[in-house]
Amino acid sequence: MRIFAKQRHDERLIWSRDTRFLHRLHRRVPECRLIELAAGACLIGPAESLTESLATEIAGPSGGPDFGLVAVDSSLPESEKYLHALTAAVQLSGIADRIGMSQTVQAIQSKMLDLFFAIRTHNVHFQPIVELSTGELHEYECLFRPNLPRHPASISAVVDAAIATGRAIELDTFIVRQILDRIGSLISANAVPDGIHFAVAINTTPASLLDPHFEAKAVAEMVRAAGIHPRQVTLECTEQQAVQDIVPLQRQVKALRKLGFGFAIDDAGAGYASFTLIAALRPTIIKIDREIVHGCAANDAKKALVEAFVSFGRRIDARLVAEGIETHRELDTLRALGVEYGQGYLLGRPSESPRPPRSVESKPSRARRAHLAIPPVLSEAAHRR
Repeated sequence: MRIFAKQRHDERLIWSRDTRFLHRLHRRVPECRLIELAAGACLIGPAESLTESLATEIAGPSGGPDFGLVAVDSSLPESEKYLHALTAAVQLSGIADRIGMSQTVQAIQSKMLDLFFAIRTHNVHFQPIVELSTGELHEYECLFRPNLPRHPASISAVVDAAIATGRAIELDTFIVRQILDRIGSLISANAVPDGIHFAVAINTTPASLLDPHFEAKAVAEMVRAAGIHPRQVTLECTEQQAVQDIVPLQRQVKALRKLGFGFAIDDAGAGYASFTLIAALRPTIIKIDREIVHGCAANDAKKALVEAFVSFGRRIDARLVAEGIETHRELDTLRALGVEYGQGYLLGRPSESPRPPRSVESKPSRARRAHLAIPPVLSEAAHRR
């Protein structure tokens, strides 16, 4: 069985359980890289060399071994593209379930997570969120940046690995502690600009909130131990993961709210969350995904989506934050549509320490309370600000 997913990329990857077949193929294309795996092996090489016709020839006239040949998506980060290609090749071969290769991919992800947890030099960057009507600072979002030597995985890859291996709550706990430690060190060193009050927003996934080991009281105790009250914390739940049963999630959200935590829906419009889910969870903040914001000034459909979120937010008393604002036209459009807050490169890039937002208009300044937000720990789209 020979399957080939045709795409326009510079590299291809072929996987087979039959390592002898791949060794024979490797001798024909020595410029390719042969990687032995726990189950089978894979060969990675130039698209013009690693062709379906050559693989079919080496496999032989009797049908030969099963293999999956796919293009490597060069748009993905270096640390992710081969894992994605390997997974696709195994699935395309049609025998992933029979050989347990999915467990092998999970083993790779688990090893990456082990490395992630062992390292204590990850970074937290601060990006300002501003009030769009005045251009004044509203809060900072803290973006967690993994630091994995020789394995430059993005936070999205780490989150995906945690969900796939059932370690989402372990990841959440680790990142929350890292961020709270960072906040504590800033306060101790008097490194926070005058007038900024610390309030934190911590991203999480439905997988973590629905984990049997998740306890709202334990989260509250961890927050208090860091010197912050739950009233100063907003939990941001990414919507890029399907929620099969909303009732248990509602119970967890209610338990957290009773302890004083706020609740936000992050990346709204990007994935699985619908108006029904948002209505059921009743967030205090709705963050509009950057893909909706991008180009909204010239796109009537995107404007309509933003208008719908604004109207919906007013109905349930939720504030709107637009993510990924990069142009003055987007900023003007969002203001006109009634969006209250925003963030993006136009307003201020992430930095290692809190900095004032960029001045995009000349407006009289007035003292204002600002909050420090801490999010995107469990979501790919949240770390593409």
